[in-house]
Amino acid sequence: MKKRVLGMLLCITMAASLTVGCGAKKEKAVEGVREEMAGETAVETASMDQRRVYVTADWVKSVMDGNQPESENYVILEVSYGATAADSPSYKEGHIPGAIHASIMEVEDATGDEAGAYNLLAVEEIRDNALSHGITRDTTVILYAGDGDAAGVARQAYAYLYLGVENVKILNGSLAAWNAAGYELETEENKGTPADDFGVAVPVHPEYWLSIEDAKNRLEKEENFKLVSIRTKEEWLGETSGYNYMDKAGEPKGAVWGKGCDTAFDVNGFCKEDGTVKELDELLASEWEEVDFTLDQQLAFYCGTGWRAAVPFLILYQEGYDNISLYDGGWYQWIMKEDYPVQVGDPSGDSCEYMTVRELPEDKAAK
Repeated sequence: MKKRVLGMLLCITMAASLTVGCGAKKEKAVEGVREEMAGETAVETASMDQRRVYVTADWVKSVMDGNQPESENYVILEVSYGATAADSPSYKEGHIPGAIHASIMEVEDATGDEAGAYNLLAVEEIRDNALSHGITRDTTVILYAGDGDAAGVARQAYAYLYLGVENVKILNGSLAAWNAAGYELETEENKGTPADDFGVAVPVHPEYWLSIEDAKNRLEKEENFKLVSIRTKEEWLGETSGYNYMDKAGEPKGAVWGKGCDTAFDVNGFCKEDGTVKELDELLASEWEEVDFTLDQQLAFYCGTGWRAAVPFLILYQEGYDNISLYDGGWYQWIMKEDYPVQVGDPSGDSCEYMTVRELPEDKAAK
């Protein structure tokens, strides 16, 4: 059986290179065979594409067991909002053996002031925080959320890719998937061995990050550019901001809706019932079956403060798409610019209103 599957992998790889060339389509062709291999015993020791982000518990365990030579230098991080391991209930109750606690505040300015606006920290700070765990450009970084927060762990993974870590993985389904696989936990706190040199000037991928100024300019000047809102229907229509600390609701003028959320704090539309993140074909058949953008356009995702938008970014990233970015500041930063244009309502209908941030009502904070 292994020979048959490996033979199929070789044939499809060759066919993809002849018929569609490099990039996303070639990677999707090869990925189809990898999915079939998931039922084989070979999956536990099979190599993983560097751009593949979402991985299984079996694959993580195979790294820990030394069966992944290309990931011999690895670090496992449990991501949460707690500043220290003592502040993270899930980490204290039990974590993957060897996992280090990592705070989301290691990559994000959580002060909420206008300068930071929940954007990523200065890239040098992200680098130094990564180095404190022993993470360099060549480290395989495996992330998971102890509390199952798919958006929070995606935010961290996105930050490391932007920084320049070449091999970033997320345990799909996070700690629940590890437990479901029957693997053990530990309660001892782990610390990384700090590194001195990241190995390259940062950020390696500035193209992944979009400023508010560039988002506005590209909306106004580039027909092929789409600013994709990863927010709830109520946020999209301007009925609520979604957050108790944002009093104005709406969207940047020209934005399109990418759906994906039931509340401002989930990405349920991008996940299956077991909490694992969907593959692209599943996403296209569900949330993105009818949307006002196409995957060959220049796409920048955003949400309220950057967490939810990181999930579709990663789904497309692992499929080989290079036409994607994340508008980091989101709606929170947009409403700090009083003269910036906004839309309230569905722009495909007759009732959408256009105005500036200054003119928006100030009674739309979530209760």
